[in-house]
Amino acid sequence: MREIRLHNTLTGMTEPFVPLRPGEVRVYTCGPTVYDFAHIGNFRTFVFQDILRRYFGTQGYRVTQVMNLTDVDDRIIANAAAAGVPIREYTEKYVQAFYADCKAMRLEPPEHSVRATEHIEDMVALIERLQEKGFTYASEGSIYFRIAKFPAYGKLSKVDLSGIQAGARVDVDRYDKENARDFALWKAPKPGEHFWETRIGPGRPGWHIECSAMAMKYLGETLDIHTGGVDLAFPHHENEIAQSEAATGKPFVRCWLHAEHLLVEGEKMSKSAGNFYTLRDLFSKGHKPSSLRFLLASVPYRRQLNFTFDGLRQAASSVERLRNFARRLAEEKFSPTDGGDGRAMAKLAKRAADEFDAGLADDLNTARALAAVFELVREANTAMDRGEFRREDAAPVQAVLEKSERVFLLIEDDDAARLADLGMGTGAGGPDDAEIEALIVRRQAARKRRDFAEGDRIRQQLAENGILLEDTRDGTVRWKRK
Repeated sequence: MREIRLHNTLTGMTEPFVPLRPGEVRVYTCGPTVYDFAHIGNFRTFVFQDILRRYFGTQGYRVTQVMNLTDVDDRIIANAAAAGVPIREYTEKYVQAFYADCKAMRLEPPEHSVRATEHIEDMVALIERLQEKGFTYASEGSIYFRIAKFPAYGKLSKVDLSGIQAGARVDVDRYDKENARDFALWKAPKPGEHFWETRIGPGRPGWHIECSAMAMKYLGETLDIHTGGVDLAFPHHENEIAQSEAATGKPFVRCWLHAEHLLVEGEKMSKSAGNFYTLRDLFSKGHKPSSLRFLLASVPYRRQLNFTFDGLRQAASSVERLRNFARRLAEEKFSPTDGGDGRAMAKLAKRAADEFDAGLADDLNTARALAAVFELVREANTAMDRGEFRREDAAPVQAVLEKSERVFLLIEDDDAARLADLGMGTGAGGPDDAEIEALIVRRQAARKRRDFAEGDRIRQQLAENGILLEDTRDGTVRWKRK
């Protein structure tokens, strides 16, 4: 196995990856919170994670990956209540849409895809372990983690604890400022809110305890790698470390990998700015899954990626160049192997293969790896144009293409089939029936909480895709295509 070096957020260093068990790598991936459709920023991280696991596989490792689906949190509970539907019913459409989107992007399914709502007992058991060790306290039916009892708090995110106030706590699942406070492990139910009856009382889990419980259930008390977006380092991953290591007394994760943010045309992506895109938004404009996969993979995961439509079009051109070369290599008749020096192209192919591996082994430097492939494509095309490409040259060049395809999955031209699976065609003109229904539910929830701007935005989004809505007197919504 080649030495693989990864940048560990915990140490701040790029260091050799050494698994706990030789030949195995156990990875936990923070998946989506299924209150909405996943957006291209989410998929920047998911594509990085896919390339990571695929590259480990090419190096002979047996990969076990767990991805969670957060199907209970503040936003889900509020939206489900506003829509007047159970949590499971509200989240199911987004869960299935996420699976479909992953398939369209050719993401390899993890060995375990787990839902928070199916692991409440595991979370309760972990909270009980923390109670027994004195790391918790109760207040008004909720249970909190006392971070002052965990001296190592802040070691991942390097958060400043100097201003912490004893007993200051936070109840919401997400908070942006680097303000360390005791966080909720278990939340007392609010009127009209879904809750579970458990040994530690009625309520529902906090966001952070979900990942710790599910990660350790499937991967053991010490993980090889934990991945996620850089925005999760604090508070989410910091809190995962605290509660996990407090419960077990063991290191929770050996190597933390965080993907940088995605910008859109140089700006932070947001619905209010009008630059918020799901995969289906892009596909409905005629862009292909392979183009988006190439663009998201083309910038190394620790560098900020600036998404632009010009960049997406350039990505499409790069994919097409690669596919055209693969077809030329397979179909063109080259000169026989008699006479001349047949070693030059073999040397170029070996150099490309070595550079490809060296790039990915260097903290998953995808730009370096792809550059090696495209340089070989340029050199081989030039040799073909000059009539200097020999029949025996095809095999070593083809081997490099196959090596890259095992990781990047760009050469096989199956975009039409993948879009068809989403109910769309190449250049399709709008969302499928399931997505329309999901958007209508989102609009109803927004209107019930008096967020009329969001309701109007969704109506306009549907109208732009040729979907007309009719609000009926009994509160239901009819829709039709123009």
